[in-house]
Amino acid sequence: MGLGVSYEEAATPEGMRLYAVGDVHGRHDLMSALHARIMEEILHDRPPDWRIVYLGDYVDRGPASSGVIEQLTSMSAQDPRVIALAGNHDIGFLHFLSEPDPYGLFAMNGGYETALSYGVEIDFSDRSRMMPGHRALVDAVPQRHKAFLATLPFSASFGDFFFCHAGIRPGVALENQSATDLTWIRREFHGFSGLHPKLVVHGHTPVREPDIKSNRINLDTGAWHTGRLTALRMDGRQKTLIEAPM
Repeated sequence: MGLGVSYEEAATPEGMRLYAVGDVHGRHDLMSALHARIMEEILHDRPPDWRIVYLGDYVDRGPASSGVIEQLTSMSAQDPRVIALAGNHDIGFLHFLSEPDPYGLFAMNGGYETALSYGVEIDFSDRSRMMPGHRALVDAVPQRHKAFLATLPFSASFGDFFFCHAGIRPGVALENQSATDLTWIRREFHGFSGLHPKLVVHGHTPVREPDIKSNRINLDTGAWHTGRLTALRMDGRQKTLIEAPM
């Protein structure tokens, strides 16, 4: 395959079907529906092996972040073939719990809705007003949710596919990518047109339609405000987009 893997060439390991799911952002309704459809396909088709990879950003902006985390915590504990990767918003939530900042990512980008999903209303207008809500949120978030968020991996790789939340830094070996780039990168990654060692499947940057390039696939269709949660099914070299609601 030369120096890199293109969209057309990328294939799963023999006998393994892969699914990747874009940014959920608190839309538990869409995630539940999409996951149910994926599991129905798996039970019907019975592939010899399979993985479902969630690409991060489970919290903030949408109305039901706590439900998303609860379901992912349960599913990944019951079956290691369900893999949840870290997104920048998930890290920001965990960071807020330990180091509250009224001007941080969580406070400024949808954390109000996340806290509300745990039954806590926070006034982010200044630090003194924020702190009572912060303390209530720390108490309200179950320890299993905190442990889940703290142990999320930053990437996964199967066959010719590399999964991460935001993207990779071109020219850096996949195994040497930094956690910051894997959860935050945009410009350098999006602007690179050459092939990577593997086809990168990611989210992080909302797009109107799934963005399929020769070297990457962006599945973030802005579920929290569009009502569209997108997944990609990969089976051999065949790639099929799936969406909730159906």
